[in-house]
Amino acid sequence: MDGNGRWAKRRALPRAMGHKAGGDAVRRTVQAAEDLGLECLTLYAFSSENWKREESEISDLMNLMRRFIEANLADMIERKVRLKIIGDFKAFAPDIVEKLEDALARTSGGTRTLAVALNYGAQQEIARAARLAAEAGAIDPESIEKHLYTADLPPLDLLIRTSGEVRLSNFLLWQSAYAEMLFLDVLWPDFGEEHLRAACEEFAKRERRYGGR
Repeated sequence: MDGNGRWAKRRALPRAMGHKAGGDAVRRTVQAAEDLGLECLTLYAFSSENWKREESEISDLMNLMRRFIEANLADMIERKVRLKIIGDFKAFAPDIVEKLEDALARTSGGTRTLAVALNYGAQQEIARAARLAAEAGAIDPESIEKHLYTADLPPLDLLIRTSGEVRLSNFLLWQSAYAEMLFLDVLWPDFGEEHLRAACEEFAKRERRYGGR
């Protein structure tokens, strides 16, 4: 979900306003995913590299996270959306960890999944999975995959990156081996149902070969 800062800069607004607008885009996209019948939607919300940002921006993001959980948890429960966190969210402030653990428990019976990457980096995920696989006695693709944060999620079909950047930025490197990719020249706060619907339509046109002809 890239482009919050640039969205704010183009409007001469503080970066915090860009992140707030990005939160609104999250709500629109989650609703659109439900309307389109998607089984699982994964959002990259806070990377392990984001800790390098200015302390004030990190504080704004943490406060936004707190408000987002408080404002949307009841709706997620009602709409039977299961929250899944990928990444080491235990590194956040204790009150955020408590809110996330409460949300995970209270949405566990959901029939559709909203996976949110928090304090996540794909290289770190793969290293962690390899270490756990080695401790279990086998290092091969199957055993590593069993120890990924996404082990209980369906395979990644389509990876969308907004803002015009054409790179993966340490996101789901293992899982995207045969995923289709779509890079959109739209800033995340401007993303909405029409973009997700168009992305799904584009995905439906593609022929997936998995290395075959």
